Amino acid sequence: MKSKLETLINSVVDAYCLQHGAAKPDGFAYDLHPPKDSQHGDLSCNIAFKLAKVTRQKPAEIAAGLLDLISKIPAKDSPVEKTELAGGGFLNFYLRKEDLGAILLEIHKQDKNYGRSDFGKGKRAILEFVSANPTGPLTIAHGRQAAVGDCLARILKFTGHTVHSEYYLNDAGRQMRMLARSVFVRYNELLGMEMPFPEDGYQGDYVRDIARDIIEKEKRDSLLKEPEEKAVEYCGLYAVKYLMGSIEEDLAKMQVHFDNYFSEKTLYAKNQVEHALGVLREKGYLFESEGALWFRSTDLGDDKDRVVKKSTGEYTYLAPDIAYHLTKYERGYNMLVNFWGPDHHGYIPRLKAACRVLGYPPEAIHIGIVQLTTLFRKGQPVRMSTRAGEFVTLRELYQEVGVDATRFFFVMRRQESHLDFDLDLAKEKSQENPVYYLQYAHARIASLAKFAEQGITAKVDLKLLASTEESELIGCLAQFSEYLIQASRATEPYRLADYLRQVAACFHKFYSHHRIVTEDKELTKARLLLADATRIVLRNGLELLGISTPESM
Repeated sequence: MKSKLETLINSVVDAYCLQHGAAKPDGFAYDLHPPKDSQHGDLSCNIAFKLAKVTRQKPAEIAAGLLDLISKIPAKDSPVEKTELAGGGFLNFYLRKEDLGAILLEIHKQDKNYGRSDFGKGKRAILEFVSANPTGPLTIAHGRQAAVGDCLARILKFTGHTVHSEYYLNDAGRQMRMLARSVFVRYNELLGMEMPFPEDGYQGDYVRDIARDIIEKEKRDSLLKEPEEKAVEYCGLYAVKYLMGSIEEDLAKMQVHFDNYFSEKTLYAKNQVEHALGVLREKGYLFESEGALWFRSTDLGDDKDRVVKKSTGEYTYLAPDIAYHLTKYERGYNMLVNFWGPDHHGYIPRLKAACRVLGYPPEAIHIGIVQLTTLFRKGQPVRMSTRAGEFVTLRELYQEVGVDATRFFFVMRRQESHLDFDLDLAKEKSQENPVYYLQYAHARIASLAKFAEQGITAKVDLKLLASTEESELIGCLAQFSEYLIQASRATEPYRLADYLRQVAACFHKFYSHHRIVTEDKELTKARLLLADATRIVLRNGLELLGISTPESM
């Protein structure tokens, strides 16, 4: 359907340019996507705004000219039933009903592949997300990043990208030394030897658990016989292994998959930090001042130059991060997506500047900020930690409300927006709960064929699906691939969650107005096909969000 419309748009654009003596540039492109309100057509196009740069006319004037050309195309040669002007230059297209009905046959035929596209063909994407320092359990902040990143990875694969998901393991540097020291002190305390706790040490009860684990499972008191430096090093290594085990367990429970855990230590072991700084130096972006080594990032839009190596010889956080991103470039990825927490917002310009020096064009890099989540119970913000009380763990959340609700709530809002997570709503088995609403729609449809005691067939009379509710539902189902492409292009999986809620709403509206299984066998077959096409879209979409699709509830 979309390809037919694109052919029509391209032909009228060529004709319009010819009329006005304008040359359409190579690579000329426009957007064609579903409008926010389905009452405004099946697809909306910004072609007039794009052409304004070519013809030097106002978008509204161009849109009126294009509309005139479209109106002259014979109905038999056009996939469009009606075209309207909107928003000062947008064109809204209403597709022919017979074409819309035919989409049900396409959904039935493609089944699990419906919605799949080659939009991302040739794009080798590397997604880095969560990347929590192994200094404690995953929090709900990490959990939201995990859900957003994993859902996007699934969507990108479905839209034709080659995708590699990676967790950057910060297992080197000051924080690791502080963790090691914290565990060592707790180890001594448990053996009755008091010693001062580091001022910036990790206070959580989990640190004492790690120390206790060393005593009970490894070496009860043998570390006391080791030189302190070696004992502290051992505690650090054991702590990272212990915490990563817990982190990986939580990620597995959350249905989050990583292709690789990239260790920061390897950057130093392979001399890759110095290699990366050498690239910056060779291109003239390093200079020395006050005994330190600086990255001249102001030349690339940053608000000030950044230190990469202190006068003490110690690297700043930026140096290994630049080296890590250089490995991405050298591994052949041409699309970089990072999801970070809000405390990293100011870090974006300097890393983007470094990536540009390394050879990435700006459009190849997306660094998204995933905002924080506040939990609410009975309308009041709550703390859920049953242990140290200093943070809320992801494990506590998914154990209380379930993995499906946790994942969906985390992605149902734009990731750049703060999220209020209603615990009571997430556990509610009603249509007020958005994930239950979707799963219930899927289960209800799955039971229809059994109730009708007949299979789904593509041999139906599509003209019988003529009501407003049926047309709206079909039009909504036809937009699945477009929403996935939008989510891929914007790296925003919430768009899929929002779309699925529209599908469910359209289905429930259709279901409340019309009986599906009736005495009219032909109408029943047509409506069963429509219902099953809805089930397929809901199933495919929920699977891309990593959410289960029950057939009974």
